[in-house]
Amino acid sequence: MEKRQNSLEKEISRTAKKFLEKIKNKQIEVISHFDTDGISSAAIMIKTLKKLDKRFSVRILKRIENDFIKSLPKDKIILFLDLASGSLDEIKKANLQDVFIIDHHEITQKIPENIEIVNPELYDKQKISASGLTYLFCKEINPKNKEFAKLAMLGMIGDSLGGEIGRLNHDILKDSEVKKKRGLLIYPATRPLNRVLEFSSNPYIPGVTGNIKGVLELLREISLNPSNKGYPSLIELNEEEMSKLVTAIMLRNPKAKNKEIIGDIFLLKMYNKLEDAREISAKINACSRLGESSIALQLCMEIPKIRKKAEALHARYRQMIVSGLKFVTENEKIIGKNFIIINAKDHIKDTMIGTIISILSNSLLYEEGTIIIGMAYYKNKVKVSARNVGNKGRNTREILQNSLEDIKGEVGGHKFAAGCMLNQEDEKLFINNLKKHLEIELIKI
Repeated sequence: MEKRQNSLEKEISRTAKKFLEKIKNKQIEVISHFDTDGISSAAIMIKTLKKLDKRFSVRILKRIENDFIKSLPKDKIILFLDLASGSLDEIKKANLQDVFIIDHHEITQKIPENIEIVNPELYDKQKISASGLTYLFCKEINPKNKEFAKLAMLGMIGDSLGGEIGRLNHDILKDSEVKKKRGLLIYPATRPLNRVLEFSSNPYIPGVTGNIKGVLELLREISLNPSNKGYPSLIELNEEEMSKLVTAIMLRNPKAKNKEIIGDIFLLKMYNKLEDAREISAKINACSRLGESSIALQLCMEIPKIRKKAEALHARYRQMIVSGLKFVTENEKIIGKNFIIINAKDHIKDTMIGTIISILSNSLLYEEGTIIIGMAYYKNKVKVSARNVGNKGRNTREILQNSLEDIKGEVGGHKFAAGCMLNQEDEKLFINNLKKHLEIELIKI
């Protein structure tokens, strides 16, 4: 991967100008990822292109496959958001003429001449979401696009970057007018506490998440009783009640540290109501993972009639998370030194396995550096998701890449959060390869 001489900000400015030149007489095909970051990126770009009165179409994808790249039109501007950094060779082979990529995933291939790419991996690897990059790109196109900053914040929260706000993200936060409060990292902070605790997946609370009896026991333990209106929300608790709640949660998970369950809560205005950004992010994610990316996108655009549909999908999705966690708890896993492999087959949806693995990696149940790998069926293929607990330890992307030795498959993602796809017929061979590479001891010099 080559490093660029310009700063990331200068490259965003240069690429935005080139984009404006190229789109004068051409239609634009916007292709974005289906998670919160990708959906937020698409919403920012749609609003920007509408202001410019440009002709465009939008497609939201779970993943990029080679056949899809081959099918793309050569007479349009192709704009990838939160995607394609791992598909540069395939894009080159497809002979696409004008390609722009705004992404933050790892780059392992040489960048072809016909591709304009904005990616922090080419500079100082700043922690910034694709939606943050898209926002800065669109702000270069028109400074009045500052109004879209809250969508960039949604993508940032969706990409779990709320705990490490660097310089660029700090500037976006200032633009967004999103309110930041310190508190317990259970969401949503604006809903009744009993429901919030029951569906709390990040942090995962043993004996409480998915267990209403456990929830009521915890609330009784801290002497928190419902009023006529029900239980209070997190932001309605006083200092003493908050302290008792934190203690009760930590007692249920001795590995939890105060700093890991206390952090910044971001409150933004959606549909003229102050909402916890993490819940809006979760709703967007839920819609997409249940195959309703168009509803996720419309929720970002604050289309009035969409809100109730999104809430219904989110409720269904939360139940699926609880069921998935229950499956993981009750079924056999392949456990080795510093790794766990969970082969869910068709018991967990392929669109859910990454979420389940992320929840487990953030649950504080496992030691830092542990690699958790989940597998689930998708048609005749196997979707694989890998996470490092605490974002420490070995490069999961490299491990997945090495495990696909002699196996046809595609890998993408980051050092500590990666995924791949392979044919079901190669499932056993892949697991054997995976165990072999995971069992290699790291030699510290």
